[in-house]
Parts: sequence; structure tokens; C-alpha cells
Amino acid sequence: MKVDKLDKAMREKLRRWERREKDKDQFKVVEEVFDTATVKTILELIRRRVIRRLNGVVSSGKESRVYLAYSPLNEPLAVKIYLTSTTEFKRGIYKYIIGDPRFEKMSFKDTRSLIIAWAHKEFRNLKRMMEAGVKVPKPVTCLNNVLVMEFLGDDSYRYPLLVEAYRDLSEDELRQVFQLVCSELEKIVCSAELVHGDLSEYNIMVKPNLDIAVIDVSQAVELSHPRALEFLNRDVENIYKFFVKEAKLDVQREELKGRIEPCLRKRGVLF
Repeated sequence: MKVDKLDKAMREKLRRWERREKDKDQFKVVEEVFDTATVKTILELIRRRVIRRLNGVVSSGKESRVYLAYSPLNEPLAVKIYLTSTTEFKRGIYKYIIGDPRFEKMSFKDTRSLIIAWAHKEFRNLKRMMEAGVKVPKPVTCLNNVLVMEFLGDDSYRYPLLVEAYRDLSEDELRQVFQLVCSELEKIVCSAELVHGDLSEYNIMVKPNLDIAVIDVSQAVELSHPRALEFLNRDVENIYKFFVKEAKLDVQREELKGRIEPCLRKRGVLF
């Protein structure tokens, strides 16, 4: 039985495994994401009645896997599990941590403690953006390296990313999406006072009725971060290049910059 479909029988198997934690033969890891501590975290989320069952993978990356799950009320949820064994990922996130006041008093004894802090950082960023009106998945809870949030999809299928959907959109629809992206960028910077830090066609979902959602916000930093403007310029350039080179729209960088420059000037930031 594969771990990526945790039905009733699997949950019972995991409970038996937990009672005999020292006997490694009771549970064979199917994916590297399901190490001992992560399985215990999932069991705790089930015990707390946050999730009822965990289904298959809906998204996979170098640093995490996102699973479709269901709440006790049978509501779909997205469960993002950060890998705790990758040193490459550890090296890649330091540029977002060094200079972030939210990490100043934290000490990281090992890679796992760093990844857990990173998962909680995404949870806080999601809450902060949602409170500022940014269209992001609604965060539910975060426990250790497991983040639970709203599932953005239809039935058991997630909504497409912009990079997956743009070829099926007309020029007028693409222009509408571009304006929506401009609006979300403005809210992230001017209302949430954050910089996404990795905004691109890979981190924007296209929802029904031509709406969007911004995802993957773990690396988002505050405007006070020493590299915030560098990350913001990169976000603007990523979006601009995509809509010009891939979507073939006649748009200007100023359309993006013009939405955020006024609020930055009020804070004495030159962009």
C-alpha cells in the first residue's frame, strides 16, 4: 500500500507503527518526504481533527510535496510537506533569512529546525497577505514541517498555473490576467508590506471566471529586508518578461512599477 493514499487502513497501520516506533520494519517510507517525524506530525493533525485523510500528490517540487487532503467535514485541503533532508534547499533559502528580523533570534541546530521555521514563515506570510486582501490560499494551520491550507482546485485537480493556462487564453483574457497580477503585486507590497521574492508564471494560479491566486510565499520578505528591492525588481522583471516574451502582450514595465512606486516613496524607498 502506498503512503500517498492514506485511507482508513493506512491510518490504522500508522497508529500501529507509532506504538512500535523503534521497530523500523513496521513502516516503510514510500517517499523521502515521509520520514519518522513527518508521519508523526500527520498523525497528530489527524488526532486534532484538522485532516481526516490524505490523498495523492497534486504538486511536487525540490523542497516540498503538496497533497490533497480532506477535513473531518470532507472539505478539500492542501497539505504542503517540506522535505527536511535536502542540504541544497538549505543553502538556497539563506538569502531570504539573513536580514529578516523574524529570524534574528532563532538558532538552527540542524537542517530540520531550519525547514520547520521556513514552513511557519510561509504560514505567517499567507496570513499577512490574506489579511491585506491578497488572493492567496487560506492558511489553516502549520505543525512542524507540515502546512495545511485551502485547496485551490476542482474536485481532486488543482487549478492550472499561469504557465500551464496562458496558451488557452485570448489576448483580451491575458491582458485581464496581467492587470490582476499588477493588482496583487500592489497589495503584496503596499498593503501587506512584503515582497514575494519569487513571483512568476509558476507561482500564479488561474482560477475559474478568470481570477488568479498567488501561491508559494515562503520566501516572501518584509520591505525592511536588506535585499527587498533586489527581490522586488526580480519579481517585476519576471512578470514583465513572461507577458511580453511568452504571452506576446504589448505591456510596459512601468505598468507594474507604477502600481507600487507611490507607496514605496511614502516609505522613503527609491525603486
